[in-house]
Amino acid sequence: MLLELRNVTKTYWSGVMRNKAFHAVKDVNLEIGEREIFGIIGESGSGKTTTCKIIMGLLKPTSGAVLYQGEDITKLGKAKWHELRKSIQMIFQHPQMTFNPRSTVYSACAEPIRIYKLAKDADEEREMVLGILDRVGVSRDQLEKYPHEISGGQAQRLSIARTLLLKPSLLICDEPTSMLDISVQAQILSLLKEIHGKENLTLLYISHNLDVVAAICDRIAVMKDGEIVEMGNTDEVFSSPKHDYTKRLLSARI
Repeated sequence: MLLELRNVTKTYWSGVMRNKAFHAVKDVNLEIGEREIFGIIGESGSGKTTTCKIIMGLLKPTSGAVLYQGEDITKLGKAKWHELRKSIQMIFQHPQMTFNPRSTVYSACAEPIRIYKLAKDADEEREMVLGILDRVGVSRDQLEKYPHEISGGQAQRLSIARTLLLKPSLLICDEPTSMLDISVQAQILSLLKEIHGKENLTLLYISHNLDVVAAICDRIAVMKDGEIVEMGNTDEVFSSPKHDYTKRLLSARI
């Protein structure tokens, strides 16, 4: 099993005496196998993104364990997390906000190469950048442009390119097409499926768009108020939902 969450809970406290608990995520359990495309669906505020941030190490769970290749990564220090981030990468909902506005497309793509010292010299670095741009369908004439000069679709392709440079085993996609036009959404989904088919890559796909999830995911979990209320093969959940909340989600889709 590549990734396993065991009773993961994230609690926030409020009130004058900090005695009011809000469970952003509550007792989440799930397993994701190698090369699987696993989806998490639910409305805004259901706990999807919080779960992602916990897996990424951006948030510490209040309780529970996150096992990656059998190791509880919630206990890792900064040095080990730095190395692990090559294996666990994330694509965000707002691609252009993930780029430094003062960096060119080339510099943005070269950044992970420099951070992890993946190239022996500038020539090899440029070869790696050009190769990955070709792979995700971004033309080379975009190299010297800045983030505000490229489209949302191009920015998301560049986000994907940067993650692939590190050869991750797990790619978390947090609403990666929700800010894009319908036609561009289809292109990005096609690219993700192509990458998944060619790489030893597992996808965790987060979305409230049920049509997208139906098109790409092998299995799904349905989240409501921080809890997983239903989980199973995508076709089975969509055709025969068990939980009332899942039924309401699917009825709203029609």
